[in-house]
Amino acid sequence: MTATLAKSLIAFLPAGMLFWGTVVLVLRGKTVPSFLQLVGAGCLIVVVLTHIFEALHLFPSMLWGEEHSMGHYVDLSSAVLGVTLFAAGFLLHTLGNPKRRRTRLSYALDCRIRLCNCVRSLRGSRDVRQSC
Repeated sequence: MTATLAKSLIAFLPAGMLFWGTVVLVLRGKTVPSFLQLVGAGCLIVVVLTHIFEALHLFPSMLWGEEHSMGHYVDLSSAVLGVTLFAAGFLLHTLGNPKRRRTRLSYALDCRIRLCNCVRSLRGSRDVRQSC
């Protein structure tokens, strides 16, 4: 087993987890951001597969690993598209839903109130109106 193959197989694990996580996201709700993430994760899988093909010397006509070859451009374009689309989908998904932001904010505030009440109970303070 070459070092390139070992690195590619190791990289396949997080890329696969990212891909299947976005598949679940798409199945939960078919939105544009989740679709962008899915296509981006798919492109990252293509990047890993190009390195596996290079290590195993599959499809030698692609001239894997050589500059200005078809394999080089498949690898490069998939990497750029994958990172760009996944990041855009993630940002749109995270920032695009104000209802979800309010839910997260209210959850954070509830956690802070619970923490303050826990600290007060440890101190023995009974006044709930005290600020933390």
